[in-house]
Amino acid sequence: MASTKEAKAKSKVPPLSDQEIQQNYSRMQTELQSIAQKIGELESEADEHGLVLNTLNDTLAEEPDRKCFRLIGGVLVERTVKDVVPALKLNRDNIVQAIKSLAEQYKTKEQTFDNFKRDYGIRPVRA
Repeated sequence: MASTKEAKAKSKVPPLSDQEIQQNYSRMQTELQSIAQKIGELESEADEHGLVLNTLNDTLAEEPDRKCFRLIGGVLVERTVKDVVPALKLNRDNIVQAIKSLAEQYKTKEQTFDNFKRDYGIRPVRA
């Protein structure tokens, strides 16, 4: 019975040449790596925003009108701490949201990749 189920499962898989299987495997692997890299970059950026916010929150309590500088599109702009803190919080929140979205995307693509490997009987080679 197990062989019947396997035969049915394999019949649903579209036939691909070895080259097509290898290309799809490489493409999926590259997509997963690029998403993971982007998540890492965004997490680093969110951490930096958090450090700056911690520093500015102390200043905000003591001197909200103290001037600070913010880099916007490659231009250094003078602002006050009370103006910069809300914008930084919003940016950090947006970055965290993007990380969550990319993490969901990663899980979906990872599941698709795992299904592809299972469907075509791909197993990693151990040296």
